[in-house]
Amino acid sequence: MKVKPLADRVLIEPNPAEEKTAGGLFIPDTAKEKPLAGKVVAVGPGTSEVKMEVKVGDKVLYGKYAGTEISIDGKDYLIMRQNDVLAII
Repeated sequence: MKVKPLADRVLIEPNPAEEKTAGGLFIPDTAKEKPLAGKVVAVGPGTSEVKMEVKVGDKVLYGKYAGTEISIDGKDYLIMRQNDVLAII
């Protein structure tokens, strides 16, 4: 992949949505929740004010409506600013 985020942005591969409930029921596509966790795939260089704290390979939590969904080579990713990342797991 040849995507390099600019400034303080990070590219995240979201975790797959849950297919079954804890009780074993299958969840239809229309009822699936958006995942709120993922893996950092690429990181920008940061800015003079913002030092990058996340790095490639980190597992992170982010807000429900954070980032912009993009598709690269048929895979879905989120690109967002580092301050939209809530925690590193």
